[in-house]
Amino acid sequence: MKAKYFKIHELVPPAIYQSRGEKAWELIDVNLIKLLDELRESYGQATINDYLFGGSRMWSGLRTADSPYFSVTSQHSFGRAVDIIFKDISAEEVRQSMLKNESKWLSIYPYITLEDDVNWTHIDVRNNPEKGIRLFKP
Repeated sequence: MKAKYFKIHELVPPAIYQSRGEKAWELIDVNLIKLLDELRESYGQATINDYLFGGSRMWSGLRTADSPYFSVTSQHSFGRAVDIIFKDISAEEVRQSMLKNESKWLSIYPYITLEDDVNWTHIDVRNNPEKGIRLFKP
């Protein structure tokens, strides 16, 4: 499955994109792809990785061992997380909107985790013992 609104280079680092191209979609969890498309439809334009266009973001999707932000337990390492910046809405507004409309989001995927108190929207689709939107602090 491919995303409707995002290209694979926006979700993987440069080395993965260069070596795998479109096959890199295999590394991204299908539940995250579905959630990303719905986020884009709900909150508008957004940036994950922008290195292909001269930007500095290259580790906001999949993270490999050569990333300075790599952790073996991070959901980024499994293709289940992104840090996304929306053009016209703040991260806090996105979090509050998602919590307020929890049933909508849980109809797409029943386990959603958001990072709290950061200027980007970290969202992941990790397995969670309890259904619902879970907040965590870094």
